[in-house]
Amino acid sequence: MTLRVLFLLCCALSLSAVATALPVPEQGPALRIQGSNTIGAALGPALVKGLMEQQGLQAIHSEPAGANEQRVIGTTRQGKSITIEVAAHGSSTGFAALKNATADLAASSRPIKDSELVELEPLGDLKSPEAEQVIAIDGLAIILNPRNPLNTLDTEQLAQIFNGEISTWEALGGIGGPIEVYARDDQSGTYDTFKELVLRLRGKPLVASAKRYESSEQLSDAVSQNPQGIGFIGLPYVRQAKAVAIVDGDSQPMLPLNSLIATEDYPLSRRLFLYLPPSSHNPWAKALVAFAQSGKGQAIVAANGFIAQQVQAMAVEPRASMPEDYQAIARDAQRLSVNFRFEEGSASLDNKARQDLRRVVAYLKGHDKLDKQVTLVGFGDAKNDPQRAALLSKLRAMAVRRELVKNGVVLREIRGFGAQMPVAANTADEGRIKNRRVEVWVY
Repeated sequence: MTLRVLFLLCCALSLSAVATALPVPEQGPALRIQGSNTIGAALGPALVKGLMEQQGLQAIHSEPAGANEQRVIGTTRQGKSITIEVAAHGSSTGFAALKNATADLAASSRPIKDSELVELEPLGDLKSPEAEQVIAIDGLAIILNPRNPLNTLDTEQLAQIFNGEISTWEALGGIGGPIEVYARDDQSGTYDTFKELVLRLRGKPLVASAKRYESSEQLSDAVSQNPQGIGFIGLPYVRQAKAVAIVDGDSQPMLPLNSLIATEDYPLSRRLFLYLPPSSHNPWAKALVAFAQSGKGQAIVAANGFIAQQVQAMAVEPRASMPEDYQAIARDAQRLSVNFRFEEGSASLDNKARQDLRRVVAYLKGHDKLDKQVTLVGFGDAKNDPQRAALLSKLRAMAVRRELVKNGVVLREIRGFGAQMPVAANTADEGRIKNRRVEVWVY
């Protein structure tokens, strides 16, 4: 093949890439996103702008379209305008909008509920790997006024505070008199997550006197200005407030640090989702999901204060509370910023783990660590028989091993530590699922 033929072929391929540019709709918005305020306030519009830039649009800008709503607008080189609408009224409204065909994508800061899954069944299985897309990890920070001397609270205390059973700071060993509770509104995925992780598990409703907010920023600023205040908020919205360390069950106290949230060890960590109905024929919806998972998309996630899912190696300081064998691994290796977790009641990797598998393999290939440079460390929830817990934790590591082997990874070692080093209380399914995890260590 001559150089001229090669050149013409490259030109043809280049023209073909241009031809596959996303279509300009004849009328109305190219894409409608509805749901989580946590996503829709800033992250969603930023991802939309990133996709528009990738598409070569010009004069990209956003303009308000109502309370907690905005339009992102870009112009093609031919002068045609493209609009994407982002409405941020809470996760529940996203699923309702999918049902009513008033949105193409649902943004949610919690997993889809079983009841929503059933209602949306005509659109396809929204729990399928293609439909349920984890785009970022967030941590719910418990925030206080900066002058509050308390630095640590456990999840039981949180439930009692936000239920009103503990009503003074003195009851917690602090000072300041009556506690004033701040919370997001009922439509908020942030509130849904807090309710699921803290209140519902302990059968406690939110105290009726709580001050409710649709805006994350306004809630955070209100707490930071009130010495008696306490609230919960998504990680990017701590702002001028003070975040405290959280204990769940027998876990260590954990601040909402990036490393602990990336691995989802932090007790109040959560996943942020886009839900794309399998029946969707909207090319912009599919393109935005793909862009959000790309390197550029994840860089935007990080720039907006959330935790990107790009895999990184982290040094872990050995502690006396760790098993000796685990300390030995920590001294010689680095831990990757991902935990593999499993579908409820299953040995199958969940949808995030399937995405993470590709990221881990890419990291190992890029850092020349395919041959006996990887140790998998499995953990589980407490069982009556510690030996059974240890066996199950190793079997989970072996399930991850099988997937890595398919991608050419030769492992150094597999270890199972049973129910040791819990990251959550074992008193409910959610905690047990968090404890059933597999860590990846590289040498």
